[in-house]
Amino acid sequence: MDLIAPLFRQGFFGPDTSMVVAFIIGFGFGTALEKAGFGNARKLTAQFYLHDMAVYKVMFTAVVTSMFLTQAAAAMGLLSFERLFVPPTYVWPQIVGGLLLGVGFVVGGYCPGTSVVSVASGKLDGMVYVLGFFAGLAVFPFVFDAVGEFYSAGSLGVITLFDFLPVHPLLLSAAFVAVAALSFVGVVRLERWASTRWPYLRY
Repeated sequence: MDLIAPLFRQGFFGPDTSMVVAFIIGFGFGTALEKAGFGNARKLTAQFYLHDMAVYKVMFTAVVTSMFLTQAAAAMGLLSFERLFVPPTYVWPQIVGGLLLGVGFVVGGYCPGTSVVSVASGKLDGMVYVLGFFAGLAVFPFVFDAVGEFYSAGSLGVITLFDFLPVHPLLLSAAFVAVAALSFVGVVRLERWASTRWPYLRY
């Protein structure tokens, strides 16, 4: 039984409100990022100097929270996991894309989401960053034929970590929560060490 998806299709929220719901969720998410300081490139790049690992803590918390709650909802019959959209895996282009995103993050100080948040708060560097990835989107169709074969290289279809490990999804999610908690203890110590080792790199 799936009690959640019908609300968004034609139940409580009505048949034509998916964009409204998406806007409300996006606005709330953007507001939370700005309040957390993630609309500031200096805050974001501080993680690369190991002085402030807030981005790591927040994103890992978001991952394990959504993982655990999704599996818990599925176990209780509140959500059908099969209804969730999972993008297909293309090993090689996604590895290269991840590396390019990482380089862009280090150089520009933002990821795509946080750059939009910075634009909303009027930051000029964020505006330049957003113009950059819109320029990339504009150019990509013209070079797609040249990279089209690589674009779908290493296709594995729709797979998840739960397909690889013979562990109950809820138990595996709980294990990730424990790993996250332990890693947070480690990164706090890392922050203290980096502040002592390289105090001149503090933003």
